[in-house]
Amino acid sequence: MARKPRRLSEEDRDLWERVTAQATPLHPARPKHQTPEVNTRPVAKPKPAPRAETAPLPAFRVGQHAKPGLPGHDLLPPVAERVADAPLRMDRKRFQRMKRGKMDPDARIDLHGMTAAVAHPALIRFVLGAHASGHRLVLVITGKGRTDRGSDGPMPVRQGMLRHSVPQWLAMPPLGPMVLQVTEAHRSHGGGGAYYVYLRKPPGGGLR
Repeated sequence: MARKPRRLSEEDRDLWERVTAQATPLHPARPKHQTPEVNTRPVAKPKPAPRAETAPLPAFRVGQHAKPGLPGHDLLPPVAERVADAPLRMDRKRFQRMKRGKMDPDARIDLHGMTAAVAHPALIRFVLGAHASGHRLVLVITGKGRTDRGSDGPMPVRQGMLRHSVPQWLAMPPLGPMVLQVTEAHRSHGGGGAYYVYLRKPPGGGLR
């Protein structure tokens, strides 16, 4: 059987009101939140920076500045220029006689048609032997090399490999200390396809 709810008497109600009046609330009433004022005025957008004025392009035709044809490929100046620009180390009068073909070579070697792997050691043997024999002027025939342009491609291709390589080989060890002068031969001895090589005097050599 359910119990009936007990009602407070007047004395109990008066006691409860006196207790609650003296008690300190754990959560005092908080002030109501105030919504900050919002500026509803539209914000002005920044003005774009002014564009720099560019000078108008002059009138032109397509290809008007293009150079006709393709430039030749070459890693170094022509070999004739490099040999001719070499400093003079021998007697000038003897050099002029040699250039005019007035001096006969003491010995000669023909490298024409050889590969670099064969021609380089052959040249070393020849020059070492000529110097040991006391020769002063020797002739090295290289040939002018191919002049056709059929092998043109994206990579530079040196024409006349031996013609370009021999002056460099003559300046390198072991031949460099023995060589006094190198110049292109007179046409009577092969012209641009051959070189005069004037050697230094061997130790104990004569006045030749």
